[in-house]
Amino acid sequence: MAGSRRLPETWFRRGLWLIAVLFAAFLIGLGGLVVDKLPGVAPVPTLDSFVDRAQAERADAAIKQAQTQQEDVGAQLETARLQLKARSTAYRNARESFNDWVATRTATAQASQDAELVARTRALDTLKTAERDAQTAVDTLESKQLDAQRAVQAARTARVALDVTAGEQLASIQRSQELKVFGIRLALTLPLLAIGGWLFVRQRKSTWWPFVWGFIFFALFAFFVELVPYLPDYGGYVRYLVGIVLTILIGRYAIVSLQRYLARQKAEEQLPDEQRRKTLSYDLAQARLAKSVCPGCERAVKLDDPTRDFCVHCGICLFDHCGTCKTRKNAFAHFCHQCGARSTGVNADPQSQANPA
Repeated sequence: MAGSRRLPETWFRRGLWLIAVLFAAFLIGLGGLVVDKLPGVAPVPTLDSFVDRAQAERADAAIKQAQTQQEDVGAQLETARLQLKARSTAYRNARESFNDWVATRTATAQASQDAELVARTRALDTLKTAERDAQTAVDTLESKQLDAQRAVQAARTARVALDVTAGEQLASIQRSQELKVFGIRLALTLPLLAIGGWLFVRQRKSTWWPFVWGFIFFALFAFFVELVPYLPDYGGYVRYLVGIVLTILIGRYAIVSLQRYLARQKAEEQLPDEQRRKTLSYDLAQARLAKSVCPGCERAVKLDDPTRDFCVHCGICLFDHCGTCKTRKNAFAHFCHQCGARSTGVNADPQSQANPA
């Protein structure tokens, strides 16, 4: 079945929905300006605001001095290692040369070479002494480098301790600030949400429904965008508790609404057919029939069955016969689709009355 809504009415409704969206957008923009300039909210402090400047400067100076000393010791150590390598190489080469010379002297056994032996031995001793001195210098510098590294680490630890203490103070201030901001946002958002809920329950089908829905969209945006992200976390407990509370409230509303709807439908189904038909609007009845749904009880029905003129669930008449041409027609239609005669009510023929199912 085609919808009963007029084409201009369809476009008008689309335009009204556009008005609702635009109204919500302007309200959201205005609300954003108001929230951005909330009174009584101080700028968020930084970590440096809570660090003792005198102690921090001393710690930074100590770190810089220790790093400079470490770099100097590192440069000296590199030079000393190069000297140690050079002296070790010189001693090793001299030792090899001496060993070769001793082997030659042993073969010739010349007594004139005793003085040269002594001289060579002293030269080796001198080179060995230089190598040991270089090794001692390297060991000393390595020890100094280790001390410098420890000094840098100690200075950095002291500086980190200052930052940790300041961080604890900053976290405390931030928590207080977050609670204050959340309290102000809650004071602004909660009334909007309450008004939006009241409008949804009472006024969503009123004449001014575009503005009602626009305000509802604005209230939902204010709640989920302007309030929920600022909800204190406290390890996730608050968010989950709030989620549980909201779920319970929404679930309770849904259950109560369902029970009321079922009770209202049950009471309406007990009314006579004519009285029930009068309570249904023309557009609503046609829209439900277009979806193969009974206008009375809103249960699925088979409208393509030509033998079914009544709903098998609630008994309301779905098809009757035109009083003029006797054509089977939609019982909720104002005019007969065959002859155009105005419908005067349910005019089912005796056969269909006897076999409503």
